[in-house]
Amino acid sequence: MAFICATGKHRRPGRAKRTTAQAAGIAALTTTGVIGTLAASPAVAAEHTAEQTGLTPVLTATEDLAAHIDAQAVAQQRIAEHEAAEKAAAARAKEVREARARAAREAERKRLNAFVAPIAHSYVSTGYKASSSLWSSGSHTGIDFHAMTGTPVHAVGAGTVVSTGWGGAYGNQIVLRMADGMYTQYGHLSSIGVTVGQRVTAGERIGLSGATGNVTGPHLHFEARTSPDYGSDVDPLAYLRGHGVNV
Repeated sequence: MAFICATGKHRRPGRAKRTTAQAAGIAALTTTGVIGTLAASPAVAAEHTAEQTGLTPVLTATEDLAAHIDAQAVAQQRIAEHEAAEKAAAARAKEVREARARAAREAERKRLNAFVAPIAHSYVSTGYKASSSLWSSGSHTGIDFHAMTGTPVHAVGAGTVVSTGWGGAYGNQIVLRMADGMYTQYGHLSSIGVTVGQRVTAGERIGLSGATGNVTGPHLHFEARTSPDYGSDVDPLAYLRGHGVNV
Protein backbone atom coordinates (compact mmCIF):
# COMPACT_ATOMS: atom_id res chain seq x y z
CA MET A 1 0.00 0.00 0.00
CA ALA A 2 1.29 3.43 -0.85
CA PHE A 3 0.98 6.40 1.61
CA ILE A 4 0.24 9.84 0.24
CA CYS A 5 0.94 13.02 2.31
CA ALA A 6 -2.23 14.80 3.30
CA THR A 7 -2.87 18.23 1.94
CA GLY A 8 -4.88 21.17 3.14
CA LYS A 9 -5.21 22.54 6.68
CA HIS A 10 -3.84 19.46 8.41
CA ARG A 11 -0.41 19.78 6.81
CA ARG A 12 2.22 22.04 8.48
CA PRO A 13 3.95 24.40 6.03
CA GLY A 14 7.64 23.85 5.40
CA ARG A 15 10.35 26.13 6.83
CA ALA A 16 10.81 27.95 3.54
CA LYS A 17 7.14 28.68 3.31
CA ARG A 18 6.96 29.93 6.92
CA THR A 19 9.85 32.32 6.32
CA THR A 20 8.22 33.62 3.14
CA ALA A 21 4.91 34.14 4.95
CA GLN A 22 6.61 36.03 7.82
CA ALA A 23 8.34 38.29 5.36
CA ALA A 24 5.09 38.96 3.58
CA GLY A 25 3.38 39.78 6.89
CA ILE A 26 6.08 42.23 7.85
CA ALA A 27 5.80 43.89 4.47
CA ALA A 28 2.05 44.21 4.96
CA LEU A 29 2.45 45.76 8.40
CA THR A 30 4.96 48.20 6.99
CA THR A 31 2.51 49.15 4.22
CA THR A 32 -0.25 49.84 6.73
CA GLY A 33 2.06 51.90 8.92
CA VAL A 34 1.82 49.68 12.01
CA ILE A 35 5.59 49.25 12.47
CA GLY A 36 6.15 52.92 11.81
CA THR A 37 3.57 53.72 14.47
CA LEU A 38 5.21 51.40 16.99
CA ALA A 39 8.64 52.81 16.28
CA ALA A 40 7.28 56.33 16.73
CA SER A 41 5.83 55.45 20.13
CA PRO A 42 8.07 56.88 22.90
CA ALA A 43 7.53 53.93 25.20
CA VAL A 44 8.44 51.42 22.56
CA ALA A 45 11.38 53.44 21.33
CA ALA A 46 12.71 53.80 24.87
CA GLU A 47 12.19 50.12 25.49
CA HIS A 48 14.10 49.16 22.40
CA THR A 49 16.88 51.68 23.14
CA ALA A 50 17.49 50.68 26.76
CA GLU A 51 16.79 46.97 26.77
CA GLN A 52 17.31 45.63 23.28
CA THR A 53 20.34 47.64 22.06
CA GLY A 54 22.26 47.74 25.40
CA LEU A 55 23.94 51.09 24.53
CA THR A 56 23.13 52.95 27.78
CA PRO A 57 24.65 50.29 30.12
CA VAL A 58 27.80 50.18 27.97
CA LEU A 59 28.21 53.98 28.08
CA THR A 60 27.65 54.07 31.84
CA ALA A 61 30.26 51.38 32.45
CA THR A 62 32.74 53.26 30.27
CA GLU A 63 32.17 56.50 32.18
CA ASP A 64 32.61 54.71 35.53
CA LEU A 65 35.88 53.15 34.33
CA ALA A 66 37.14 56.52 33.11
CA ALA A 67 36.27 58.12 36.46
CA HIS A 68 38.07 55.32 38.31
CA ILE A 69 41.16 55.74 36.12
CA ASP A 70 41.11 59.51 36.69
CA ALA A 71 40.85 58.99 40.46
CA GLN A 72 43.80 56.59 40.36
CA ALA A 73 45.81 59.08 38.33
CA VAL A 74 45.07 61.87 40.82
CA ALA A 75 46.03 59.60 43.76
CA GLN A 76 49.26 58.56 42.06
CA GLN A 77 50.07 62.19 41.28
CA ARG A 78 49.55 63.14 44.93
CA ILE A 79 51.75 60.25 46.06
CA ALA A 80 54.46 61.32 43.61
CA GLU A 81 54.23 64.94 44.80
CA HIS A 82 54.41 63.82 48.44
CA GLU A 83 57.46 61.65 47.75
CA ALA A 84 59.09 64.50 45.85
CA ALA A 85 58.42 66.87 48.75
CA GLU A 86 59.89 64.36 51.22
CA LYS A 87 63.00 63.94 49.05
CA ALA A 88 63.40 67.72 48.77
CA ALA A 89 63.01 68.11 52.54
CA ALA A 90 65.55 65.34 53.16
CA ALA A 91 67.97 66.97 50.72
CA ARG A 92 67.57 70.34 52.44
CA ALA A 93 68.08 68.74 55.86
CA LYS A 94 71.22 67.01 54.57
CA GLU A 95 72.53 70.31 53.21
CA VAL A 96 71.90 71.99 56.57
CA ARG A 97 73.69 69.18 58.44
CA GLU A 98 76.64 69.31 56.05
CA ALA A 99 76.81 73.12 56.33
CA ARG A 100 76.78 72.88 60.13
CA ALA A 101 79.46 70.19 60.06
CA ARG A 102 81.62 72.35 57.78
CA ALA A 103 81.11 75.34 60.06
CA ALA A 104 82.03 73.24 63.11
CA ARG A 105 85.17 71.94 61.39
CA GLU A 106 86.14 75.44 60.35
CA ALA A 107 85.58 76.76 63.87
CA GLU A 108 87.66 73.92 65.27
CA ARG A 109 90.40 74.57 62.72
CA LYS A 110 90.44 78.24 63.63
CA ARG A 111 90.46 77.41 67.31
CA LEU A 112 93.41 75.05 66.91
CA ASN A 113 95.30 77.43 64.67
CA ALA A 114 94.61 80.60 66.65
CA PHE A 115 97.57 81.95 68.62
CA VAL A 116 98.02 84.93 70.94
CA ALA A 117 100.84 86.45 72.94
CA PRO A 118 101.22 84.99 76.47
CA ILE A 119 101.04 88.48 77.99
CA ALA A 120 98.68 91.03 76.48
CA HIS A 121 99.98 94.53 75.68
CA SER A 122 103.53 93.65 76.65
CA TYR A 123 106.92 93.44 74.97
CA VAL A 124 110.04 91.23 74.93
CA SER A 125 112.47 92.49 77.55
CA THR A 126 115.14 89.78 76.99
CA GLY A 127 115.62 88.00 73.68
CA TYR A 128 116.30 84.40 72.74
CA LYS A 129 119.93 83.18 73.09
CA ALA A 130 120.98 86.32 74.93
CA SER A 131 124.34 85.68 76.69
CA SER A 132 124.70 86.04 80.45
CA SER A 133 126.23 84.30 83.43
CA LEU A 134 122.77 84.33 84.99
CA TRP A 135 121.84 81.21 83.00
CA SER A 136 123.47 77.87 83.57
CA SER A 137 123.58 77.14 79.85
CA GLY A 138 125.34 80.45 79.20
CA SER A 139 122.50 81.78 77.03
CA HIS A 140 118.81 82.47 77.32
CA THR A 141 116.70 79.46 76.33
CA GLY A 142 113.53 81.50 75.87
CA ILE A 143 112.28 85.08 75.85
CA ASP A 144 111.14 87.27 78.75
CA PHE A 145 107.95 89.31 78.58
CA HIS A 146 107.78 92.41 80.74
CA ALA A 147 105.03 91.87 83.36
CA MET A 148 104.40 92.94 86.93
CA THR A 149 103.52 90.29 89.52
CA GLY A 150 99.89 89.22 89.18
CA THR A 151 99.59 89.92 85.44
CA PRO A 152 97.36 87.31 83.69
CA VAL A 153 99.31 84.72 81.66
CA HIS A 154 97.51 83.14 78.70
CA ALA A 155 97.99 79.94 76.76
CA VAL A 156 99.38 80.99 73.39
CA GLY A 157 97.30 78.33 71.60
CA ALA A 158 95.11 75.29 72.07
CA GLY A 159 96.80 72.50 73.97
CA THR A 160 96.91 70.17 76.96
CA VAL A 161 98.65 70.73 80.28
CA VAL A 162 101.46 68.19 80.68
CA SER A 163 103.32 69.66 83.66
CA THR A 164 102.75 72.13 86.50
CA GLY A 165 104.60 73.00 89.73
CA TRP A 166 108.06 73.91 90.82
CA GLY A 167 110.67 73.93 88.06
CA GLY A 168 113.89 74.84 89.91
CA ALA A 169 115.40 77.95 88.37
CA TYR A 170 112.13 78.48 86.48
CA GLY A 171 110.19 78.75 89.75
CA ASN A 172 106.50 77.92 89.38
CA GLN A 173 105.99 76.79 85.78
CA ILE A 174 103.46 75.32 83.35
CA VAL A 175 104.26 73.23 80.28
CA LEU A 176 101.65 72.72 77.54
CA ARG A 177 101.61 70.29 74.64
CA MET A 178 100.26 72.31 71.71
CA ALA A 179 97.83 71.08 69.08
CA ASP A 180 100.61 71.25 66.48
CA GLY A 181 102.79 68.86 68.53
CA MET A 182 105.13 71.51 69.93
CA TYR A 183 105.47 72.43 73.63
CA THR A 184 105.37 75.81 75.37
CA GLN A 185 106.68 76.68 78.81
CA TYR A 186 105.64 79.53 81.15
CA GLY A 187 108.01 80.25 84.06
CA HIS A 188 108.44 82.35 87.22
CA LEU A 189 104.68 82.34 87.92
CA SER A 190 103.22 83.64 91.15
CA SER A 191 100.12 81.48 90.71
CA ILE A 192 99.15 78.38 88.66
CA GLY A 193 95.55 78.09 87.52
CA VAL A 194 95.48 74.77 85.61
CA THR A 195 96.06 71.08 86.32
CA VAL A 196 97.80 68.29 84.43
CA GLY A 197 95.58 66.82 81.71
CA GLN A 198 93.46 69.95 81.38
CA ARG A 199 92.73 71.17 77.85
CA VAL A 200 93.11 74.88 77.20
CA THR A 201 92.36 77.21 74.30
CA ALA A 202 94.22 80.16 72.84
CA GLY A 203 93.97 83.16 75.14
CA GLU A 204 92.75 81.16 78.14
CA ARG A 205 94.25 82.36 81.44
CA ILE A 206 96.46 79.67 82.94
CA GLY A 207 98.23 81.57 85.71
CA LEU A 208 99.67 84.85 86.97
CA SER A 209 103.14 86.22 86.39
CA GLY A 210 105.58 86.60 89.25
CA ALA A 211 109.19 86.44 90.39
CA THR A 212 109.63 82.85 91.60
CA GLY A 213 112.84 80.92 90.91
CA ASN A 214 116.08 82.44 89.65
CA VAL A 215 115.09 86.01 88.72
CA THR A 216 116.14 89.61 89.21
CA GLY A 217 112.57 90.90 89.05
CA PRO A 218 109.01 89.94 88.03
CA HIS A 219 108.47 88.87 84.41
CA LEU A 220 107.26 85.90 82.36
CA HIS A 221 109.81 83.48 80.93
CA PHE A 222 108.39 81.83 77.79
CA GLU A 223 109.88 78.95 75.80
CA ALA A 224 108.91 76.96 72.69
CA ARG A 225 110.17 73.38 72.69
CA THR A 226 110.11 70.21 70.59
CA SER A 227 109.64 68.15 73.77
CA PRO A 228 108.49 68.93 77.31
CA ASP A 229 112.05 68.81 78.60
CA TYR A 230 114.75 71.40 79.10
CA GLY A 231 117.25 71.62 76.23
CA SER A 232 114.77 71.10 73.36
CA ASP A 233 114.10 74.81 72.93
CA VAL A 234 113.60 76.57 69.58
CA ASP A 235 113.28 80.26 68.78
CA PRO A 236 110.02 81.27 70.55
CA LEU A 237 109.68 84.53 68.61
CA ALA A 238 109.85 82.66 65.29
CA TYR A 239 107.33 80.14 66.63
CA LEU A 240 104.82 82.81 67.69
CA ARG A 241 105.27 84.89 64.54
CA GLY A 242 104.88 81.74 62.44
CA HIS A 243 101.40 81.46 63.95
CA GLY A 244 100.49 85.05 63.24
CA VAL A 245 101.33 86.62 66.61
CA ASN A 246 102.70 90.14 66.28
CA VAL A 247 105.48 90.32 68.87
